[in-house]
Amino acid sequence: MLKRFFPALILLVCSCAVAEAAPLKALIITGQDRAHKWAETTPLLKRWLEETGLFSVDVLISPGYGGDFSKFNTEFSKYDVTVMNYGFGGDPWPQKVKKALDDYMKSGGGLVIYHAANNAFPKWKEYNEMIGLGGWGGRNEKDGPYIRWRDGKVVRDMTPGPGGSHGPQHEFVIEVRDAEHPITKGLPPKFMHSADELYNRLRGPAKNLTVLATAYSPKEKSGTGENEPILMTIKYGKGRVFHTAFGHGAKHLKSVAFIVTFQRGTEWAASGKVTQKVPADMPGADKPVLRK
Repeated sequence: MLKRFFPALILLVCSCAVAEAAPLKALIITGQDRAHKWAETTPLLKRWLEETGLFSVDVLISPGYGGDFSKFNTEFSKYDVTVMNYGFGGDPWPQKVKKALDDYMKSGGGLVIYHAANNAFPKWKEYNEMIGLGGWGGRNEKDGPYIRWRDGKVVRDMTPGPGGSHGPQHEFVIEVRDAEHPITKGLPPKFMHSADELYNRLRGPAKNLTVLATAYSPKEKSGTGENEPILMTIKYGKGRVFHTAFGHGAKHLKSVAFIVTFQRGTEWAASGKVTQKVPADMPGADKPVLRK
């Protein structure tokens, strides 16, 4: 009698294996940024996701500045995660696209905010809630607090002042503050990133925001003397947001500190879990590691 069930059992096992092997679908949105070379960073973001073997990746490029956005649209629901590489000074999106992203996230979508994507859309209320913290574009205390890590806890600082700043590029140590989150679990407690912009004075609504990791912003590098949030998650509706504030240009995206956290953060935003192992070349706190 058991033999009669073997074909069905084999079919069931095979179907499950195929389902488990189906890639997560990611969409990278890019096309405008007045301070960053999106055409150079986008291929690397795509490469790092595809190299995990977990993702299939599409790229949506917006019209140029002042262009016709009437046909700029996408079905967000087709994707497990949307990666934003649309940044500083980018044109506003049509209302129908803004609503589509908002609906997608409230319904349980995944979103990754990469570096200068936190500069975009200063007047879009829902987007600012999605990203948690942003910079530039006239942001200041009206937009929300600075988020500080002091004495082992998050502090909401409403000191008046602009949102968004950075000093000269330099190497910096990233320090994990939530070692139990799936994105950071298993990572070294401190790891070095290559010379890059270290964003400071980001501010925003910071609703449902969790600080995963910080980096110290030294005053001698035009910083704040504070441990600035650099890896974060935000809960928006039923959706998951991973926000990584570093990675200015293509060379910075070759730092293993960026690659690993970006890959893990995107998987979490897409699925709510992280299955990737920490690679052997993950740096410690002494020096950065770069890939070709």
